[in-house]
Amino acid sequence: MPARLARWLPCLTWAHGYNRHTAASDTLAAVIVTLMLIPQSLAYAMLAGLPPVTGLYASILPLIAYTLFGTSRALAVGPVAVVSLMTAAALTPLFAPGSAEYLGAAMLLAMLSGAILLGMALLRLGFLANFLSHPVISGFISASGLLIALGQLKHVLGLNISGDTALLLVPALVKALPTVHWPTAAIGLSSLAFLFAVRSHLAPLLRALGMPHALAGNLARLGPVLALIGAVAAVQWGQLVDAGVHVVGAIPQGLPSLALPAWDASLALTLLPAAILISLVGFVESVSVAQTLAARHRQRIDPNQELVALGSANVAAALGGGFPVTGGFARSVVNYDAGARTPLAGALTALGITITVLFFTPLFHNLPHAVLAATIIVAVLSLVDLKALVRTWRYSRQDGLAMAGTIGGVLLLGVEAGILIGVGLSLLLFLWRTSQPHMAVVGQMPGSEHFRNIARHNVIQSPTVLSVRVDESLYFPNARYLEDQIVALVEAHPATRHLVLMCSGVNLIDASALTSLEAIAARLATADIQLHLSEVKGPVMDQLQRTDFLKQLNGEVFLCQYDALRSLDPDSTARALQAGRAST
Repeated sequence: MPARLARWLPCLTWAHGYNRHTAASDTLAAVIVTLMLIPQSLAYAMLAGLPPVTGLYASILPLIAYTLFGTSRALAVGPVAVVSLMTAAALTPLFAPGSAEYLGAAMLLAMLSGAILLGMALLRLGFLANFLSHPVISGFISASGLLIALGQLKHVLGLNISGDTALLLVPALVKALPTVHWPTAAIGLSSLAFLFAVRSHLAPLLRALGMPHALAGNLARLGPVLALIGAVAAVQWGQLVDAGVHVVGAIPQGLPSLALPAWDASLALTLLPAAILISLVGFVESVSVAQTLAARHRQRIDPNQELVALGSANVAAALGGGFPVTGGFARSVVNYDAGARTPLAGALTALGITITVLFFTPLFHNLPHAVLAATIIVAVLSLVDLKALVRTWRYSRQDGLAMAGTIGGVLLLGVEAGILIGVGLSLLLFLWRTSQPHMAVVGQMPGSEHFRNIARHNVIQSPTVLSVRVDESLYFPNARYLEDQIVALVEAHPATRHLVLMCSGVNLIDASALTSLEAIAARLATADIQLHLSEVKGPVMDQLQRTDFLKQLNGEVFLCQYDALRSLDPDSTARALQAGRAST
């Protein structure tokens, strides 16, 4: 029973043997992540179209839930830029940002996302996230980063514009530039310059002064806290609120009451597609980060248990007045580098945020929106990697096309349309690629029992045995193509009396492909040609044995291609072996 309970509550595993040394490491990491998370939480709530304090709310209960159910020792859960953008994209067309209805819908979206993740965990559907290929996710994150940065420039410059795509934002920004609010722009642009300088130069400078590598890196990541303090001081001392600088204003002091979001079946149905996308994107991002960090310590991540943890975190966010959350890359790296040993570091971070909400929210009254926007811009631009498009295109034009389609879709049509375009292109290109599988006529390498492509190697061919290697699973998109190619190859080799399909690359033969194989066998038989199979994998052979195909086959099934040729044309194998001995 304890082992079974530990499967659902991984915290029981690491809690056994927890000691003061581990607690000290977790506490230090929690302090650093708390200082980093406060400005990020406020900023990402604003990005999601919500009151800033909801970012703090979303950084309390979700972290505790992940501590109980998560399998990663270093993953830091909370609001992240991409999910916040997707939240805003889903809710802005429905309600006025910041309104009570908008907040209620955000809580419902978090609850739906949590329920979807838990449902996926129950059905062990973590594999569904594999439909979001790496090029699609990379393109989505890069394009979202650019779109977020464009959208936040209005707060940095004090402009009154709207739009949720680059097609709308760029012309609106250019048109509104003459109306820049210069006090706001001074704060926003100076914050941007400071944050970029800190990110790029502070850590190397501190290390050059003799500071330990890890400490220098952690201090450099606290740049947003310094920018926040400086901006609040500047607004207060310079009375910039009277000059028109927009600030956060009064933030409720204290914790929200726990409550389920109001249920509205019609609204839930409207939000369901967005909730599914948020769940998949959040899960892929979170598990990718968790697995990367776990590999450094040879630890193991259970993807299905991560579905439970992230689902619970989102349900907790809904109960605590927050919005959808997931594991963040930058925050998790900081947590790891700061020495977090167990997920308890997340619960201690939640404690730090709780103390902030209870006692220190009045300090954020004069926090300018421009600083939060600058924090978002610097954070998301670090995720933009447009060079990846060039690298992907050079390696695989099909993946490059899917990545380019995702980037273009996000920038021009919006986040949801962009990721759907990327996934759709990936699937269509996969079907197109596998619908025309690579097929090679092979011959025997001199002096060996190996068979290679006649177009690439100097091999010995049998005049009567045509050996064809199929380098793809056989299923409905390529079944007809297989028939056409076999007919063409037989016509090109009129002396053929035996055709051997070398199935070393075939992992599946579905019902459509089986029908095609039966048609091929029948057509070859009318031409007095026998069809044989070789190197059929065990699972595929098991499937074939459940049919009448093998009984009706006029040829044989050979364990390997060499056995097939030795049986069907022993003179050919002898020539190949003799040619090998002659060459040596």
